[in-house]
Amino acid sequence: MGGPVRSGRPGAGAGGAVRRGVPAGLLVPALVGVAFLLLPLVGVLARTDWPSLLHHLTTPQVTQALRLSLVVSGWALLLSLLMGVPLAWLLARVPFPGKALVRSLVLLPMVLPPTVGGVALLLAFGRRGVLGPWLESTFGLTLPFHTVGAVVAAAFVAMPFLVISLEGALAGLRPSLEETAASLGAGPLRVFATVTLPLLAPALAAGAALTWARALGEFGATITFAGNLPGATQTLPLQVYLLLQDSPEAATSVSLLLLVIAMAVLVALRGRWTGGAVREARATPPQGAAAPADPAGFADLGAPEEGPTLEKPPIRPGAGATSAPAPAAEESDLRAELTGYTRFPLTAPAGTTIAVVGPNGAGKTTLLSALLGLTPRAHAEVLLGGRDVTRLPTHRREVAWVPQDGALFPHLSALANTAYGLRARGVPRAEARRQAREWLTRLGVGELAGRRPAQLSGGQAQRVALARALAARPRLLLLDEPLAALDQTTRARVRHTLRRHLAGFGGVCLIVTHDPVEAVSLADRVLVLEGGEAVQDAPPAEVTRHPRSPWVARMLGGNAWEGAAGPDGTVELAGGGLLTTAPGEAIPPGPGAPVLAVIAPEAVSLHLARPEGSPRNVWAGTVRELTAVGSRLRVLVTSPEVPALVAEITPAAAADLGLTDGTRVWTAVKATEVTVVGL
Repeated sequence: MGGPVRSGRPGAGAGGAVRRGVPAGLLVPALVGVAFLLLPLVGVLARTDWPSLLHHLTTPQVTQALRLSLVVSGWALLLSLLMGVPLAWLLARVPFPGKALVRSLVLLPMVLPPTVGGVALLLAFGRRGVLGPWLESTFGLTLPFHTVGAVVAAAFVAMPFLVISLEGALAGLRPSLEETAASLGAGPLRVFATVTLPLLAPALAAGAALTWARALGEFGATITFAGNLPGATQTLPLQVYLLLQDSPEAATSVSLLLLVIAMAVLVALRGRWTGGAVREARATPPQGAAAPADPAGFADLGAPEEGPTLEKPPIRPGAGATSAPAPAAEESDLRAELTGYTRFPLTAPAGTTIAVVGPNGAGKTTLLSALLGLTPRAHAEVLLGGRDVTRLPTHRREVAWVPQDGALFPHLSALANTAYGLRARGVPRAEARRQAREWLTRLGVGELAGRRPAQLSGGQAQRVALARALAARPRLLLLDEPLAALDQTTRARVRHTLRRHLAGFGGVCLIVTHDPVEAVSLADRVLVLEGGEAVQDAPPAEVTRHPRSPWVARMLGGNAWEGAAGPDGTVELAGGGLLTTAPGEAIPPGPGAPVLAVIAPEAVSLHLARPEGSPRNVWAGTVRELTAVGSRLRVLVTSPEVPALVAEITPAAAADLGLTDGTRVWTAVKATEVTVVGL
């Protein structure tokens, strides 16, 4: 009694999905709906004269109509592809006034009575229509009562099926794939032909099949606009209409043929027009997942780093199994003036790596997008090596971008991905593949050149993405949290590889990160953003010792308290309480000014009784959380006197104190352990 109630129905229990009962109020109408759709088909099958079926389908009139239907539907499909694919791209990718009206016009033929559509076509392209007289006088083309007119009528009715299928598929594609292709030097048409269309291939095939099937079965618009002329406009549906009057058995046989064709198309598509065709393009590589085997291995990458250091570690020339990459084609310094959401100047000499950090919404990704020219939120006046690229499109800026997910093109191998930027810049195919293979080898993934992105682990995919960006030889390299999706072990290894290769990069590199290890181990400078403004721009050691942002101080693991400078080296905390600093220390910029007090967690001592002796800052508090960080424990202590404080102690010390959630303790901080910076 009182235990969990288990379902006794099949499928319930461990490993099986519990089937919920279907309400009769929904099941009965659904079954009636199935019967409603099925009975007409059963009627056709039941009334078909099976012994005479072949004879009915091979009469001269039917075969002539069938050939004409195939010709008309084929040309209608081609016309729909020529107009519908660009139209779907326009609706999915380009914001413009009146888009809702244009989409309504696209959908109109689907809801318009076919005969009304035929009348509309007649009034537009007939001899007395809007364009009809001009077409006849200029090109000698008369559409009504002509095969071309039947093609136009079929395309008018069928093209919306193609546009709808493609627009939905385009909406499902990751924009980063096309934006990354542009950053590698591919122009808009090349991006569309080499990235967008291949990824849309399943949806395009599904939409084309639906369009062709609809064009094959078109009746109302055709007979109204093009007439019913044998050999010219009399398609198979029109032949069925005539046979119903003279030979109902033959009409049933031809109807069965059209029914089988339509059903075959739908069965072959297997629901792909509903959006399932672009799952691969939406999916990201299995970041951080271990591959079955890593032929490249990580043996040459060194041991994972244990934690952040104060200075960027020196890189020995020739360190590791491969040489450092060649510098950019032309070493370039960076000068940028950002306006809009991000508002600050940015300069960097060639060979500089800048880590961009800040809280969510600070403007980090907006900064990268502005340098690429891809966002309306911010504008950047950009000079690279003295060359003004502000008004150039993305593909001509020589700025390579690696988004967080890598954005490898799922339809290309690792080798083809890496060669993409070189091919976009006009390098011959053989030479581009040779250079791409060299870059993959340099980053330790040369043996994976033939694999698709879905076959790569997270670390492998990130190194391929980096190889692709470096192979394009950009002047400016932008990395948007390139290691965020990796597990800790893989992240350390890829970070080691990245640090080694950035040491030989001749351009400027910006790395957006939330990881303090990345910030201090990869970068020459750390740029701190908050609210779209630069709060601090300094070497990692300076940012570590004197953070000017509470967020950065906490990111680096320190306690950061905001307050105001008080008399005699004290800080009046914003949340209440008083903090004493070292005697005689001058707190910039003077009494009353806003300041930030930073206390390292290891400088906080914990006691069960009020400590005696030297500590100038002592508060009573309560343990609220204990977290293991490597071989140490971080203890969160709340106090009514001061803001929450984090202490870092050994597990042995925690055991001696008997610390658990709710333990009453005293915290102590020496005045000499408090660092104060002006805000």
